[in-house]
Amino acid sequence: MLTPPDGLSEDALVRVLGDGWGLAVASIDYLAVGFGSHHWDVVDTEGARRFVTVDDLDLKRQRADESEAAAFGRLQAALATARDLRDSGATFVIAPIPTVGGTALVQMGKRFGVALYPYVEGEAYSWGEFSTPAHRRAVLDLIVAVHTTPTSALRHAMADDFAVPHRDDLELTDDPNDVFCEAGPYTTRTSTLLVENSDNLERLLVRYDDLVEQSRRQSNRMVLTHGEPHPGNTMLTSDGWVLVDWDTVLLAPPERDLWSLDPGDGSILAAYADATGTVPRPLLLELYGVRWDLADIALSVSEFRRPHVDSPDSAKSWEILSSLIEQLPA
Repeated sequence: MLTPPDGLSEDALVRVLGDGWGLAVASIDYLAVGFGSHHWDVVDTEGARRFVTVDDLDLKRQRADESEAAAFGRLQAALATARDLRDSGATFVIAPIPTVGGTALVQMGKRFGVALYPYVEGEAYSWGEFSTPAHRRAVLDLIVAVHTTPTSALRHAMADDFAVPHRDDLELTDDPNDVFCEAGPYTTRTSTLLVENSDNLERLLVRYDDLVEQSRRQSNRMVLTHGEPHPGNTMLTSDGWVLVDWDTVLLAPPERDLWSLDPGDGSILAAYADATGTVPRPLLLELYGVRWDLADIALSVSEFRRPHVDSPDSAKSWEILSSLIEQLPA
């Protein structure tokens, strides 16, 4: 995220790092990187660097009526699975550092989840296209390793239930003035945008539900999945390629990691089939592509239904939302 979260002070964060990890912080600097979690660069009193991630549990909830505790539990399970995967020998997994109590995550008040990571030196990338075909193939190799992980790393993993997070926030009325109570500078714009495109959005939701129903009639092929193996979640280090941001780990069909990995010519899908013996299914590839767009739309709508201010982050969310809505199939 581009700006620190409201309601979180760095002094309080430093105390959490001390209590949770025994970390004596000498300096802490906010990093305007990524879009979803908040990050800090921390140096301890011995000069060692660490990477801190804070997630807003309000945004991690699946529904408006879900508790922050449930969102925390889901995040805790994902990060614990990343820790187990790393401990099983997957050195490409940048997993959280355990707390003094052995957990992967600390809850800070009701609203925030805090995780501590080693500071990784290497070449980082942004969301978008892979830098080279070799980059793309390297990520496929990592994904194959994740999908074939030993059962010892699955004890904390939760299963994908195919839900679209914040879908309840997409409920509409015919009158844009009745959709949302005014909560900030983007509320009315969001309401109007959704009402004007309600038919296209409804068709996409119906299509997604149909894909889910069809997928449930197919055989179960659940594997451990990263969830977001795009270039922005990769780094090239002196020891090779690594994957970061494991907060979306789930047991799911392999297509959850494959739908965005293929360049469009089927080469990566064929390579995956050669490596694993599992042939990716078009139905599930479409399902996860549709859900990605729906989840991004619903997350931005949820943000603008809640109190918010005009900030670089909200401007970016509006850009994402309006772009996705405009691209909805008619």
